[in-house]
Amino acid sequence: MRCFKNIALLIRSRRMSHPKGYSQSELSHLLGYKNGQFISNVERALCNIPLKMLKRVSEVLDIPADELKAAILKDQEETLNNYLYNLKPSKKEKALMEAAEFSATGTDGL
Repeated sequence: MRCFKNIALLIRSRRMSHPKGYSQSELSHLLGYKNGQFISNVERALCNIPLKMLKRVSEVLDIPADELKAAILKDQEETLNNYLYNLKPSKKEKALMEAAEFSATGTDGL
């Protein structure tokens, strides 16, 4: 299972504490996305920031490149461990993923 929780936490915390107080939609648009849902998906750990957008995210949210890199590498390490060692998500992680899927689709998956 892919892991995006570290980058999700970093982006959310930096967006919320930023002096300009960007909404998810505002930040998505600043990054060039027409759909304001992009940052919501990132913050819910449903997807990662595309590599081509990392520099822009760093600039807009004043995140040092090393901090972004560290979060992404932690996620990659957890993803690799999940696949290599067949680790299953904890009950809490599974509940969060199910809630995120329900929120994203607006249905119970049917």
